[in-house]
Amino acid sequence: MGNFLGSHAINMDAKGRLAIPAKVREEFSHAGGSRVVLTANAADDESERCILLYPEAQWAEVRAQIDGLPNMSRAVRRLQRLMLGHAVAADFDAAGRILIPPTLRRHAHLEKKLMLIGQGKKLELWSEERWNDWLDGSGDGDDIPPEMQALSL
Repeated sequence: MGNFLGSHAINMDAKGRLAIPAKVREEFSHAGGSRVVLTANAADDESERCILLYPEAQWAEVRAQIDGLPNMSRAVRRLQRLMLGHAVAADFDAAGRILIPPTLRRHAHLEKKLMLIGQGKKLELWSEERWNDWLDGSGDGDDIPPEMQALSL
């Protein structure tokens, strides 16, 4: 479900609306509808703050996993508060736009210029500046997990 690939430079208007490219809207349609669920990325690193966009059916699966976690852990409560507490459903308007709520815009430091990044089953919405900063980062301190060491790309 979901075949969100590629990156798209898009603009957000002063009201917080952005036009989703037609090809991406088609993928939402193939994934089971036109409703989008937007939520905060739960990354600990401030530099990775972005908005996650899920097809509604995919979000239902993710939400069930998050709801099923035992909330006696601070990390679990943080994840639940960020992802469930910021989640909002959005419909495409006649012009193919969705509205990003102010709380999510502030969370991800979104301004006019944005990047929409495909991640398979979901999309990430980044500030263009933060996205470019992230791309330019070296990642030198990152440990490569064994699952990635086995990849042949």
